[in-house]
Amino acid sequence: MKLSKTEEQLMDIIWKYEQVFFKEIIESYPEPKPASTTVATLLKRIQDKGFINYKLFGNSRQYYPLVKKEDYFSRSLKEIVKDYFNDSSLQFASFFTKNSEMTADELEDLKRIVEQELNKKKR
Repeated sequence: MKLSKTEEQLMDIIWKYEQVFFKEIIESYPEPKPASTTVATLLKRIQDKGFINYKLFGNSRQYYPLVKKEDYFSRSLKEIVKDYFNDSSLQFASFFTKNSEMTADELEDLKRIVEQELNKKKR
């Protein structure tokens, strides 16, 4: 299931805090802050999609993620590779290294990461 950009922005707050009350969510937004009714609607939609749940503390709800940020973005990246790069990680990696404006140092770091992964797979 995919999140909209505004839902992702809200999820970033929830992922950051791991457990967060509604008031803290509102306070975490940059100016201009969205209306509380807008945030409440987004929370309901995200909950309906299975990304969050909450615990009740009196009349207050403490929200927490059900999906890890890394898992969500990993799934999203797989969809991008499938949809835009013919399901080819190689095509994606080639595009990424050529078009991301990485510095020479960053490319060297990436090379080391690739070499480490190669060594793991060879074992």
